[in-house]
Amino acid sequence: MTAANQQFRLAKRPVGMVERDDFEFVEEPAGDPGDGEVLVEVEYISLDPAMRGWMNDGRSYVPPVGIGEVMRAGAAGRVVASNADGFAEGDTVTGMLGVQRYATVGGEGLQKADTSFAPLPTFLSALGMPGMTAYFGFLDAGEPKEGDTVVVSGAAGAVGSLVGQIAKIKGCTAIGIAGGPEKCTYVVDELGFDACIDYKGGHVAGGLKEHCPKGIDVYFDNVGGDILEACLARLALHARVVICGAISQYNATEAPVLHNYLALLVTRSTMRGIIVFDWADRYREGAQQMGQWLQEGKISAREDVVEGIETFPETLQMLFTGANNGKLVLKV
Repeated sequence: MTAANQQFRLAKRPVGMVERDDFEFVEEPAGDPGDGEVLVEVEYISLDPAMRGWMNDGRSYVPPVGIGEVMRAGAAGRVVASNADGFAEGDTVTGMLGVQRYATVGGEGLQKADTSFAPLPTFLSALGMPGMTAYFGFLDAGEPKEGDTVVVSGAAGAVGSLVGQIAKIKGCTAIGIAGGPEKCTYVVDELGFDACIDYKGGHVAGGLKEHCPKGIDVYFDNVGGDILEACLARLALHARVVICGAISQYNATEAPVLHNYLALLVTRSTMRGIIVFDWADRYREGAQQMGQWLQEGKISAREDVVEGIETFPETLQMLFTGANNGKLVLKV
C-alpha cells in the first residue's frame, strides 16, 4: 500500500481542556494487512466525551492511550485490502480504528455497515455506540416503567437525545436538560420530549420542580456536576439514577465532590454506573431494535459532521464547550 497515512498520536497527558499540542500529527506510508487483518480507509471518526478519559493515566474500564500511540476512536470506513475471512475490498465497516486516514486491524474487531439501510455516519450514532449506550443503559439499568418521569441531561447530545425518544416509546414522560434555547427547541419540537430545561438559563432546580411535580423516577446522567446534584434533590421514591457520563467534569483539575448523595438513602433509590461494553454480546439485539425504530420513524438521530482530519484537536473541543449539535463526527 503506497497511500500516505496521517495520524494523531497522543504526545502528553492533557491537563484541563485538550489542546493541539497534546497530540503529534504524523504522516507515514499506510501498511499492508497481515494474516487475518484488514486495511481500512477511514471516512468518518466518532468524537466522544469518553476520549478525554482515555487520555488520563489512571484506573478506568480500558487501559489509557499510551504516549506515542494513535489516539483511540471509533470510526467507519471502507475496506481497501483484506487478508481476513468475511471481509472484501469495498465493504463498509466500523470499529475502533483510531484518529487516522488508514487503519490496519484484525477482522475480529470490525463490523459490517449496510449503507443501503442508513448513511455511514448513522452507524456511529443511533446504530453505533451511542445507540447501544442509550438502548441498554436506559432499558436495562434504568428499568423504566410506563408512566415514569424520566429526566435526561445532555438531552441534545448523541446519547441523551436517544434516551428521551426511547422513554417516549416506552410510555414515559421525558424531560430533557440542554444548553440554550435552540437546543431545547430541538429536543421538544424534533425529538418529542415533553419539556426541556435550559441549564444556561440558570433555572434547573425550578424547572425540575415544575416539570417533575411527583419527582424523578429515572435520571439518566450525561453531565455530572451541579445538574446531577439538582436531580438527586428531586428523586422520587425508589428512583433509578444511571451514570453514563460526566462531561462537565472531564477537564476539571480537582476531583468532584457529591453533596446530595444522601437523597439516595432518603428515597431508597439506586445509582448505577454503566459501560456499554458490558452489553457487547447483545449489540445485535440493540442494533436491530434501534434500526427498526429508525425505519418506523419512532426515533431520529442528527450527526454534526465537521470536515478535515487536521481539525481533530479543535473539533474535539466542541464536545466540552457545547458547540456541537447532535453526534459529533469528523469527516476525514
